[in-house]
Amino acid sequence: MTILTWLEALSYLVTIIGLPFAIWVFIKEQTKERINDDEEVYLQLADEYSKFLRLVLDHADLRLMTQADPSQPFDAGQVERRNILFEILISIFERAYILVYEDQMSRQAARLWQTWEDYMRAWCRRRDFRDLLPSLLEGEDPDFQSYIRRIAAEESIRPSAGSAQAGS
Repeated sequence: MTILTWLEALSYLVTIIGLPFAIWVFIKEQTKERINDDEEVYLQLADEYSKFLRLVLDHADLRLMTQADPSQPFDAGQVERRNILFEILISIFERAYILVYEDQMSRQAARLWQTWEDYMRAWCRRRDFRDLLPSLLEGEDPDFQSYIRRIAAEESIRPSAGSAQAGS
């Protein structure tokens, strides 16, 4: 066999084995990169929620992590601070919905989304949050509005709808 025959045989071998292998490696790397990107978005959103919880802690007098005591009404300043915190929360929830939620999610994406749905459900158990929801949702993404309204409706009829454990 001549060198040209060997080179031609090697080129066939590369075409038959090497090219499909290179395509498989490329697809595998793209999938891994997409998963890493999804996890990075999730971590950034989780960090924003953690910062929000620190704000809630800084304003503990608003009793946002417990059931509000109706016998102790809020003054105007407390109401304003609570409403602003709820606005921040809705903004985080909307961002999470837009960046993470899909109608058809992979198993991993569904796991990441479930945490956000749990947070939304916990906050929607609060009557004061649900009462403000229509004004909080003005100008927000229509699909997100529908989604969180559905959750709020479901949570309003739950037996434990009076209690909130929004940080769990």
